[in-house]
Amino acid sequence: MNPSIFISAGEASGEAYGALLIDELTAQLKAQGQTATFFGMGGPRMAAAGLDRVVRAEDVAVMGITEVVRHLPRIYREFRKLKQSIRDRRPSVAVLIDFPDIHFKLAKELHRLSIPVIFFVSPQLWAWKKHRIKLVQRYVDRMLVIFPFEESFYRERGVKAEFVGHPLAELPAPSISREASAAQHNLDPAKTWIALLPGSRAKEIRDNLPEMLAAARQLVSAQRNPIPADSPAQEKGHDRGTHDSGSRAESSEQKDRALAPASALQFLIPLAATLRPSQREHTRQLTAALAPDLSVRLVNDARAALHHARASIVASGTATVEAALIGNPFVVVYRVSPLTYAIAKRVVTVPHVAMVNLIAQKRLIPELIQHDFTASNIVRQLQPLLPDGPPRQSMMQELAEFRGLLRARKNTAGAIARVAEVTLELLGAASPAVIAAAVRS
Repeated sequence: MNPSIFISAGEASGEAYGALLIDELTAQLKAQGQTATFFGMGGPRMAAAGLDRVVRAEDVAVMGITEVVRHLPRIYREFRKLKQSIRDRRPSVAVLIDFPDIHFKLAKELHRLSIPVIFFVSPQLWAWKKHRIKLVQRYVDRMLVIFPFEESFYRERGVKAEFVGHPLAELPAPSISREASAAQHNLDPAKTWIALLPGSRAKEIRDNLPEMLAAARQLVSAQRNPIPADSPAQEKGHDRGTHDSGSRAESSEQKDRALAPASALQFLIPLAATLRPSQREHTRQLTAALAPDLSVRLVNDARAALHHARASIVASGTATVEAALIGNPFVVVYRVSPLTYAIAKRVVTVPHVAMVNLIAQKRLIPELIQHDFTASNIVRQLQPLLPDGPPRQSMMQELAEFRGLLRARKNTAGAIARVAEVTLELLGAASPAVIAAAVRS
């Protein structure tokens, strides 16, 4: 009888990891002459990988106190569907990816049914809601974390935790060329592209995108007087925003291109796969209403947008790690409801908001949060990063160093492969070599 594996992810980044994990589990099981069935919660990428979606991630991906309260009946209805599917199908093992508000409740139910629970991508308990560590201690068999400092945080509290590395740190640079990307989205490859990443949820887009577009208008206005070149090499042509796939430093060809004039600025807004069609259409309408005079394109691939953009404005979240790993200079922004912000200020105990800054243990990237998140502040922080010069080169060097922090030293197989190994270990289907490696770690 083929084993059944429950996998659940509720937002864009976790959904991407979930799809990769299903592919990896399928491959590892196939190598052992076995197969498995997968069911749970996920987005379209997980469904394409083979997940039987009991609940669609796009139906529960909300954030913030006021947003959750407003959608509570729907969220609770979907949660009950997940619980019932677990009772009916009794999976052999469960992998819960991030999304703690629902997943901690599912972990309790899974534990009650004696189903091993793996939690992949730790909730930020080290920043706030530290009392939730009791839930991890009781209901989670293995905590697999993607940031190095999280392993010691959990182990000091009696949790069997392992830093597996960050999945994004293992990805190669996007293979799509600038010219192909331009053709796909009706862009001009000779122009300077700036990426705007407002977040993966509809509410984040509503809260963050208007100010980003206001900043875009100010950037266009400011570029009517081009920034003076720091060297003669900068006067030879337009910037094409390409980054080296290894060190993420700029190529000599890129350094030879000058910042494009105001009329040559174009803006890219990547849309998350977990957005519903109606939410994607709302984003299009919002952009058209707020920026009818700007050259703005909605795209589907955030990593490709970051790879080819000169710089970016990025909402706090996983996208900041994506931008850092790609090597794209950027500014972090974020805004929530006044109530959510007031509560967060009382309970959050970390010195930075952006994950990149928390990992680097310094203000590597400018943070513009809540009241500081204004168009003029964005322009003030972003403009020095556009031309070649000390501010841009310094940030790009630090971003190259940051990449090394997110690779697990002992895990050469990669983060997703390691999560799959642990899943099969708890499933009881791992090969002797995999089990021996797990014991050694």
